[in-house]
Amino acid sequence: MQITIHAKNTSVSDRLQEYAEKKLGKLDRYLPNIARVDLEIGAERSRNGGDKAIAQLTVRHSRGTILRAEDKTQSEPYAAVDLVIDKMYRQISRYKGKRQHRADRAEMEAEWAGAEPLPDEAELAAEDEQAATISRRKRIDIAPMNEEEAIEQMELLGHDFFVFYNIESKSLNVLYRRKEGNYGLIDPVFGR
Repeated sequence: MQITIHAKNTSVSDRLQEYAEKKLGKLDRYLPNIARVDLEIGAERSRNGGDKAIAQLTVRHSRGTILRAEDKTQSEPYAAVDLVIDKMYRQISRYKGKRQHRADRAEMEAEWAGAEPLPDEAELAAEDEQAATISRRKRIDIAPMNEEEAIEQMELLGHDFFVFYNIESKSLNVLYRRKEGNYGLIDPVFGR
């Protein structure tokens, strides 16, 4: 498992690097065959004048699955690292729960046979079962448009995301509003 720690708008002390590496090194116990772990630690000035520590954790499994967790609520980088790792435990628990219902269950069980149970795994599983139901389905008409028209349509609807057929890339795209107030665009690529 390759562990990479990046700094953004801050510096990472040797002590913080060792602390994070020690914590991240334990992830492989709960989800075997992790190929790569990336932790980005940053700082952001909040409106009330204090700095907020940002921790974003990305785990790439050897099967191609990507799990991501982020925390922006803490002022201390150590606390942010702890919280983002706790969030990753929940992501791992959800991932394992979903994979156990699939056709390749026997193969997955063999792979996870040596994995340790996650901290408070029973509690995490109960939370996930409650949150995993689809409460509404909606069919939408998709009209071809460019990105500017999609932004305008999303704003008119008052939504945080908008699905449209992009006439420039000739593909189905998802436009979404980011926390910073700007926009993101998901442009899927099939068959890698």
